[in-house]
Amino acid sequence: MDVKLLNYTPNPQAAIASAARLCYAAVGAAELMETMSDEAQEKVLMTILKGGHFSALEHASYTFAIEGVSRAMTHQLVRHRMASYNQQSQRYVKFDEAPEFIIPQSVIDAGKEEEYTKATTDAFNAYSELAQAGVPAEDARYLLPNACETKIVVTMNVRELHHFFSLRCCSRAQWEIRAVANRMLELVRPTAPLLFKQAGPGCVKGCCPEGKMSCGNPWAKIEI
Repeated sequence: MDVKLLNYTPNPQAAIASAARLCYAAVGAAELMETMSDEAQEKVLMTILKGGHFSALEHASYTFAIEGVSRAMTHQLVRHRMASYNQQSQRYVKFDEAPEFIIPQSVIDAGKEEEYTKATTDAFNAYSELAQAGVPAEDARYLLPNACETKIVVTMNVRELHHFFSLRCCSRAQWEIRAVANRMLELVRPTAPLLFKQAGPGCVKGCCPEGKMSCGNPWAKIEI
């Protein structure tokens, strides 16, 4: 798995604080961006985060390149609709050599890595036979398993990132997307410490929101 932060809104905390403060200011957002002190920005950000006024968080966004993950993972990722995606196409990208296949640790722990690898190899060989027979890649790809490695670019605004982290950093999330989410959080937190201080699984805000499905881990409440 490889997750890189490609780009993000410059000075995201100032951008969001200025947008939020504009609602109660006599001057414009551009002037607020130039004149608001760090202390004023922090006060505004703490107010909107504590009060749940998250619409202002949509004014800053982050773009990631994600590689070395399975199609099983990206099928989950794209369910987060408030985001933009571009994924490597199995229709237009024809595999002349076997791609990487993601092997879950549970398969290795069960001592079934050899059987798993044989199954993915057989699937690729069948794909290759169809392609060599003139079957278009868009049809031959039907044989490729969810384990097939893929690459995707994703852009989310800060509000959606908070939602994404609350669900996918949770210990109940599937292991691969949880690893991706945790890495994304590691990358964004240094760029805007105040915005992402309380980001993460729902339990970082207090009680676990999963009810009877809770993992039972004693998470400490993070105050802001």
